[in-house]
Amino acid sequence: MLRNLLARAFWVVSPWKLASQPAPGRPTVLIGAPHTSNWDFVFMLGIAWRLGVKIHWLGKKSLFVGWHAPLMRLLGGIPVDRADPSSVVEDVVRRSRDGEVFSLVVTPDGTRGAHTHWKSGFYRIARETGMPVTLGFVDRPTMTTGLGPTIELTGDVPADMDRIRAFYADKSGYHPELRVEPRLRDEDNLA
Repeated sequence: MLRNLLARAFWVVSPWKLASQPAPGRPTVLIGAPHTSNWDFVFMLGIAWRLGVKIHWLGKKSLFVGWHAPLMRLLGGIPVDRADPSSVVEDVVRRSRDGEVFSLVVTPDGTRGAHTHWKSGFYRIARETGMPVTLGFVDRPTMTTGLGPTIELTGDVPADMDRIRAFYADKSGYHPELRVEPRLRDEDNLA
């Protein structure tokens, strides 16, 4: 209740508009893209809290030490040990099988340095867990953010990515100059 109230207040005072399709009713991998700013985290919380979506997000395990560890977990964070990332998929599968309805937020394009491709983790997690993918977005020119369609991945990487690219074609992110075209390295290897 408090989260929804905070989210309502945020969207009233924000110059940004929430333009969203309905929240998914089952576990999903939620892509947050284009991810070009730390403001995307605030938008993610505003979207999730307003739509009543329970979210989890992946963060490096160093974010989950010290005084802010409980806050990170309260906000849906799941620590990732980069030396053993396979445990993340096991955790997500367990949560899904236990009947928990949530969206696992993944930002495949990152924000640091010059990237030329999206990371394929979201795709592998979705395929291994059987979860569909919901396309979340931020678009500065229209000052809109929200959730787009939820799609089922087929395993045909180029075809699935063509559908994802078509959706993000007109989405620029908070800092358009940092936008990375939705393309996986696997596509180049398969093409």
